[in-house]
Amino acid sequence: MLTLLPSPIGNIEDISIRALRVLGEADSLLCEDTRVAKKLLKLLEERYGLSHHIEKIVSFHSHNEKKVLASLKPSFFEKNVVYVSDAGMPCISDPGALLVDYCQKNEIEYTVLPGPTAFATAYAASGFTDGHFIFYGFLPHKTKERAEQLQKLLVEPYPVILYEAPHRMEKLLGELSKMAPERLLFAAKEISKRHEKFFKGCANELKKSITGNVLKGEWVVVLSAGKDRLRNSSITAEDIKELNIPPKQKAKLLSKVTGHSVKRCYEKIVADFE
Repeated sequence: MLTLLPSPIGNIEDISIRALRVLGEADSLLCEDTRVAKKLLKLLEERYGLSHHIEKIVSFHSHNEKKVLASLKPSFFEKNVVYVSDAGMPCISDPGALLVDYCQKNEIEYTVLPGPTAFATAYAASGFTDGHFIFYGFLPHKTKERAEQLQKLLVEPYPVILYEAPHRMEKLLGELSKMAPERLLFAAKEISKRHEKFFKGCANELKKSITGNVLKGEWVVVLSAGKDRLRNSSITAEDIKELNIPPKQKAKLLSKVTGHSVKRCYEKIVADFE
């Protein structure tokens, strides 16, 4: 049997009693980084008296997961196998989805333990009251793809949650100050860790607060909903048609403004072009 086990995103006290029991019963451990996993086990031994009999610790991360799965046989899961992420919930901006798919295809019993997730914690702390949100995770690294994706997210009718690394946080705030200068943002740094901090305001305001050493650490950014921005602006369908953006993106924007389906808007754009 396989158990997907989330690990604390910062504070070790967030480990659950059930997670400790599962680790104590594990025969093999799959993990993103063997060094991180061994450190976690040692810390749990010292703090909570964890006693385990794990025979094998296998590296399983985004760069080798297909290779590892190809080398495994279904019989490997006849014992208790645990997959643990470096921090947070497996399959949420972390490896694990291919492992679940492997179990489903090979009729291997598996379960997922509930546990810490940065995006849910950040939304709860944001103060946004929409009741719905869209989780996106990390934006693309390449400038063109990143700009295109961010533009799409800015017109979503619900708050959008992004993950950002410290060396790109300043870049994200710069992009948002140009693309959506009035948009309200919530930024959470190092959730559940010693240097946890929350910030709220428009991008230009946050740029003044989040600078220098403050940038260090992992970030979760919540963008407020885009629906009011579109509804209250003077933007028209004709304005959107004149934008120099890909037809599919233009169709989505037109759909928001006109109420027609994206497919219908796209077909109209193509017909007009021809």
